[in-house]
Amino acid sequence: MAVTKNYTHIESDPDVCAGLPRIAGTRIRALDIVALHRQGLSPLEMLDSYDCLTLGQVHAALAYYFDHQEEVERQFEECHHRVDEFRRSHPDILR
Repeated sequence: MAVTKNYTHIESDPDVCAGLPRIAGTRIRALDIVALHRQGLSPLEMLDSYDCLTLGQVHAALAYYFDHQEEVERQFEECHHRVDEFRRSHPDILR
């Protein structure tokens, strides 16, 4: 029997944040929380950066990441690629 994981605090909408998984009702992407995790912040410390979130929402974003690590890592790579492309095509803006 297949098991479906339900992430109560995580949603995706193709019209919001390019369809990337985000904390429900916000524009804070799961990978934004993962970026803080990579910087060594604890979930409680992450609330200092996003005081509109609950601890449960932060933990849900981290749980989503650990269950979908390859997908989220690919999203990071795509975001970095887009930033690099923007920098190359708009050097005058980024002086």
